[in-house]
Amino acid sequence: MLQYSLRRILGMIPLLILISFVVFSLAKMMPGDPFGGEINPSNTDPKYIEEMRDKLGYNDPIHVQYWRWITGIAQGDFGKSTTHKLPAADIILERMPNTLFLALTALLITYVFAFVLGMYAGKKPYTLGDHLIAGYNYFALAVPSFIAGIVAIYFFSFQLGWFPFSGSVEVGLEKGTFEYFQSRIHHVILPALVLGLMSTAQYTQFLRNDIIENSRKDFVRTARAKGTKESKIYNIHILRNSIIPLITFLGFDIVTIISGSIITETIFTYPGIGMLFVDSVMTRDYSVMMALTMLFSVLTLVGNLVADMLYGVADPRIRLE
Repeated sequence: MLQYSLRRILGMIPLLILISFVVFSLAKMMPGDPFGGEINPSNTDPKYIEEMRDKLGYNDPIHVQYWRWITGIAQGDFGKSTTHKLPAADIILERMPNTLFLALTALLITYVFAFVLGMYAGKKPYTLGDHLIAGYNYFALAVPSFIAGIVAIYFFSFQLGWFPFSGSVEVGLEKGTFEYFQSRIHHVILPALVLGLMSTAQYTQFLRNDIIENSRKDFVRTARAKGTKESKIYNIHILRNSIIPLITFLGFDIVTIISGSIITETIFTYPGIGMLFVDSVMTRDYSVMMALTMLFSVLTLVGNLVADMLYGVADPRIRLE
């Protein structure tokens, strides 16, 4: 497996170079100017803008700009934000803990509900409970996440007042205290529920269908013919084989939920990298926008590798060579 991982990592290098070229090209083709994010009225002077373009190299040939950007990334320099006046890497690292906290909480909610609902629906197919779960799955797949977020804010924040509708922690609390941690959890529950429950549907349906399919296979019939207990047949023979697809999705889920948090964070004004990405696009903050796009690309490739490795761990019959 070590050799397989090394080969995959080396194979990512040319792919990342190609992705970097595409990301850079798309960023440069965007209309507008990166200095549009500057609020100071004095910065709207055309002479000042032209001076800043020359200073930052925006008037250089495209290939020169790309080479300067890609060599900077190789050295850990992602450029400087034209909006925040800080290194892009520092801004991303500052927002990253919030997004990871939201993503992991949503991932936990997704898998807990998927296992509970999927196992029930698969064990008792075509019953009233199975039809209700199927109805929820179709509803969750049909409703866009931004609609679910707006409805959740209206009912649970404005009407009931159970959860805050914005921010990641209450203002004025000292970092590291119990009240601070409690406030972090209180602020993340509602966006995590929206993000997690909307992602549960497809995994519930996957698990339910796999359980039904595996319960009809020959090895299950053989186990029943030998007099094996039904609970053992379900837990070892059926469930173990049915959860393999869900385990392999874990690598992709981390990337999907982090990238999917772009909409959720924006709706809940949750200060993570998803909201930062939207802000960077709106203000033409190219350094932050391109750094985040490359980050999402790297996470996708790593998630693909993790999924393949988990598949080999979950199913010993699979050998990665």
